[in-house]
Amino acid sequence: MKQKNLISIFVIALFCLPTFSQINVDQLLAENRVNPLGIDNLRPKLTWVLSSGEKSKTQSAYQIQVSNDRTGFNNDLIWDSDKVTSNQSVRIMYQGPEMKSLKKYYWRVRVWDEKGKVSKWSNVAFWQMGILNKTDWKSQWISAGYLEDSLRPSPALRSEFKIQKKIENAYVVITSHGMYQAFLNGEKIGNDYLTPGWTSYNKRLQYQVYDISNMLKQGRNAIGALLGSGWYRSALGWGDNENLYGSELALLMQIQIEYSDGTQEIIGTDKNWKSAKSAIQSSEIYNGETIDARKTLGEWIETGYKDRSWLPVKVQNYGYENLIATYNEPVRKHEIIKPLNIIITPEGDKIIDFGQNLVGFVEVEVQGKKGDSLIIDHAEVLDKEGNFYTENLRAAKQENNYVLNGEGKEHFQPHFTWQGFRYIRIKGNMKDKISLNNFKAVVLYSDMRKTGSFTTSNKLLNQLQHNIQWGQKGNFLDVPTDCPQRDERLGWTGDAQVFFKTAGYNMHVDNFFSKWMKDVAADQKKDGSVPFVIPNVLGENSAGSAGWADVATIIPWDIYLIYGNKDVLKTQYSSMRSWVDYMSSKSTNYLWNTGFHFGDWLFYRPDDDNDGRAAITDKYLIAQCFYAHSVQLLINAAKVLENNKDVEKYTALLQHIKNAFVSEYMTPNGRLVSSSQTAYVLALHFGMMPENLRAQAVERLVENIKSYNYHLTTGFLGTPYLCLVLSRYGYHDLAYTLLMQQTYPSWLYPVTAGATTIWERWDGRKPDGSFQTPGMNSFNHYAYGAIGDWMYRELAGINNSEKMGETGYKKIVLTPHFESKYVSEEVKKQNNGEQLNEVNASLETYYGNIRSHWKRDGNRVIYRVEIPVNTSAEIHFPETQVNKIKENNNEIATSDKNIKIETNSEETILYIGSGGYNFSIDD
Repeated sequence: MKQKNLISIFVIALFCLPTFSQINVDQLLAENRVNPLGIDNLRPKLTWVLSSGEKSKTQSAYQIQVSNDRTGFNNDLIWDSDKVTSNQSVRIMYQGPEMKSLKKYYWRVRVWDEKGKVSKWSNVAFWQMGILNKTDWKSQWISAGYLEDSLRPSPALRSEFKIQKKIENAYVVITSHGMYQAFLNGEKIGNDYLTPGWTSYNKRLQYQVYDISNMLKQGRNAIGALLGSGWYRSALGWGDNENLYGSELALLMQIQIEYSDGTQEIIGTDKNWKSAKSAIQSSEIYNGETIDARKTLGEWIETGYKDRSWLPVKVQNYGYENLIATYNEPVRKHEIIKPLNIIITPEGDKIIDFGQNLVGFVEVEVQGKKGDSLIIDHAEVLDKEGNFYTENLRAAKQENNYVLNGEGKEHFQPHFTWQGFRYIRIKGNMKDKISLNNFKAVVLYSDMRKTGSFTTSNKLLNQLQHNIQWGQKGNFLDVPTDCPQRDERLGWTGDAQVFFKTAGYNMHVDNFFSKWMKDVAADQKKDGSVPFVIPNVLGENSAGSAGWADVATIIPWDIYLIYGNKDVLKTQYSSMRSWVDYMSSKSTNYLWNTGFHFGDWLFYRPDDDNDGRAAITDKYLIAQCFYAHSVQLLINAAKVLENNKDVEKYTALLQHIKNAFVSEYMTPNGRLVSSSQTAYVLALHFGMMPENLRAQAVERLVENIKSYNYHLTTGFLGTPYLCLVLSRYGYHDLAYTLLMQQTYPSWLYPVTAGATTIWERWDGRKPDGSFQTPGMNSFNHYAYGAIGDWMYRELAGINNSEKMGETGYKKIVLTPHFESKYVSEEVKKQNNGEQLNEVNASLETYYGNIRSHWKRDGNRVIYRVEIPVNTSAEIHFPETQVNKIKENNNEIATSDKNIKIETNSEETILYIGSGGYNFSIDD
């Protein structure tokens, strides 16, 4: 009996072996998204993720099939690539027949491995096109038919229509001037918020596509929408800077129904719609929303509603020329956070603490009398005495005001605004009738999937990573904003470019930034200068600052590096070159020393708000460094795009720029005219000085750090590169010392002060509990979170190759630092002498998941890695004695024939294929 069971187990195992060892197609992406609706790229790019139970698996060929029908792959193909010999599995271009507006296309793929063994067909995925031609728009723009008052209440727009046939599929396409929420038969359409998103509206206005097949019914249907001021006409920036894109809200909606008999029908906004003022009495981005439930319109989004008192809408002639599909992920609800406790402040305010500085809004469920009011103010912090603190919000009220109708339990949440807060203050005559159970905080951010994780054996570092992630969540609401709470919330270009690489570790930001970079190009001035904020709401003269405008070159190149997205370089190349040419036009003898520049913004000196008096790093020195850097990135892009003429032209220019830097800002022995950390960091990172002078420049940087008692002194432009430069030039331990410093200025000082997001200033709250100047003191401002890039790259060691053909993690470079000895006794004391004993990080790429996990085990370091199928990796171990390195407890020379070994005087390099590996290194 036992023998029979053993035979059965052997047979089962033998049967399962091919499935275990073969290559599998796990996930399909079209335009980098899962089953996207409404794309307007006529040649969509297709990606698939592979897996296998074997090591060193690669793809040798693929075959893609596209069908009109989910089940039509045998007889209804519209494109078959046939077998294509290629190891490419990312961003393969569809090359079938021309596609049609709103048509859904189904696709699948299979691959052959390195041994010529074919996989099973993948599961079927799809993409759906948007409206591809202006003539396909059959609907009309409509706006409210009544006169607005000064509060600008949100209009409600509605209509009804009848369906008499059986529905096969139905889609609705929606956009607006202002924000919209749309409804069908009593239900909200989609789960997106703040639609249609924020772009340079006059040039690029997004529409969204939703599948409403299951929301429609035979017979009568009710369709409606609410409109809010949003970015379109709310005050943005400072003063009375409102109506930037227009003063009147409008809606454009088009429904396409496909019936089972093969016919189609289009229903859209037209003169037959009606309008009325909704219960939303006012809604502005900075000031919040007021809802008077006594003025509710009843069941206006249901059929049979009596709308005789409603006014006919006005038909507008706004056209369709600037309409584009939505490429990036929409803003959606995410975490739901319950309040921790109620606080009565010394001033007598009733405060609710949610325990996390977040961005979104508070949902309220209350019961009271008609006319009762509930007013909610929002704040990030309490002051030194424990009172509600809103001075740093400047002119932004951040206040939601609800008036009850008295008809049982009532639910309130804002529609067209959001707040940045940890604490809320309750006012109104309902104040004493509420409890914690009446409230919950809803977190809003663009629906980018999480890609990275980073944890260590140090709790403070883990909290820092938490703060970086939450700073990103709170400021990635369709555009990368500087802060989410005060009267600003703008897409500052400098903040975005310094944080991009960190953002790319934490979340999938390919589409998010590709969309935003198109607005950078759209709002770029004719002379090539790039505005301070995108979309540009600050005016024509707010442009051209070094380190800010360089977003035009830095982010496209970084997108290419971490996603292998060559299309972004093609799309943005003209913008990149225009920015470089602008700098050249403002230079004399290749020296750019004119114009306004923010410089090393908000570095550690509290008296420096860019008035120049405390700027310890020469702003024109900084400008020259970024001038050279942008030229180098333009050269890099030109090489990828095979634009040899530009490679030659700008390579010659780059040498002139660096020569001018040496002549103007450096003494013959390599000392810079500004002796700051930022000056040396930028000069070293951007290769501004001759190689023979770089070693002593690094020594000067090190001495500077020591002279500040092992503290940094950098601002927005110097901070992202500080630790990277130290690690590159052999001072990783000093970089780690800076990271672990707990006293001001440092990354961990805010953590020890209770921060749950990244602060705008190194000392937003001073050690004595008081605040920095309220005019510029956000407690959710991600720029200094750029240290996350170094944490992933150097502590965990996850790096992408920058060689052509290897970008996007096709080739993975692992450089973990296991040794992190303290240099400063003070810092060692702050951390109770604790060493870093473990770092566990992962990153989801277009090829699959990378993991880099090291842990100390007595006198050994255990290092576990995972490498995705269809990629390869090189691991750089800081150990020259190969016999100390083992894999699965075997010497690496004999453990795996596929591991190739290379040694030099500083390290051992292993070249490996896909799969999981367990290494150990003896101290």
